Amino acid sequence: MAVHHEFGEYLRELMAEVGEIRLRAMFGGLGVYLDDRMFGLVLDDTLYLKTDALTVEEFRAAGGEPFIYRPRREGQVPGYWTPPPDALESAQAMRPWAQRAIAAARRKPLRRSRGPAR
Repeated sequence: MAVHHEFGEYLRELMAEVGEIRLRAMFGGLGVYLDDRMFGLVLDDTLYLKTDALTVEEFRAAGGEPFIYRPRREGQVPGYWTPPPDALESAQAMRPWAQRAIAAARRKPLRRSRGPAR
């Protein structure tokens, strides 16, 4: 699951209007962050954006595809979906999808650090 540097830089430019995003290497891909919230991930040059119960149907209706890492339990909704293809064509088209993902990430409580191992 290689990630090309050029695609990551393109995403920074594409999402500049929503804020200064950070890209962090993880599991052969990239995590996409705004502040301390991960709202996207990139695997194989495919962008997946964070969804939740309030936004998943919008992604599904727009033709998004879910990120599925391992089989889910019945009824469990995947947490990341691709935006519609045209969202990758301009900052204006990406903005509402990125904003939905950022809002979904902010609604999820941050995990607390367990502290140093003992």
